[in-house]
Amino acid sequence: MHFVLVDQVIEATPERAVTLKAVSLAEEYLQDHFPSYPVLPGVMMLEAMIQAGRVVGERRGVAKPLVLNEVRALKYNRFVPPGSTLRAVVELGNADDDAGVLDFRGRVELLESEGGPVTAASGRFTLRPVRMGVDRPGLCSGLPGA
Repeated sequence: MHFVLVDQVIEATPERAVTLKAVSLAEEYLQDHFPSYPVLPGVMMLEAMIQAGRVVGERRGVAKPLVLNEVRALKYNRFVPPGSTLRAVVELGNADDDAGVLDFRGRVELLESEGGPVTAASGRFTLRPVRMGVDRPGLCSGLPGA
């Protein structure tokens, strides 16, 4: 199952991306989280930052798909109910362009009508290119067609 948590890219450079996501009650993952008080699962806020980080990777010319490698200092500050608009802001820290590894600082802001944006989640994370079978060569050997 694939969840798209980028409705619109507001800014995209090789060092920074800003994206928007409108959270709707129609989204499948809100049906069970929680039935009487639906809120966006925290892992989906992290995924919004990851998808914004992939936009930076595209701008840097990273050819392979990027996957999550590490998460550090992740903090959740607010519940995000349906009807909210999220803004994911990621900024590149360190980058190993030869290996395609990108280290980010990111935050997800809840855009409120009064008082301006409020940080719903923040943290640091690293994305790296997918390495199928490179790290563990025998991993796929027992699968059909391998």
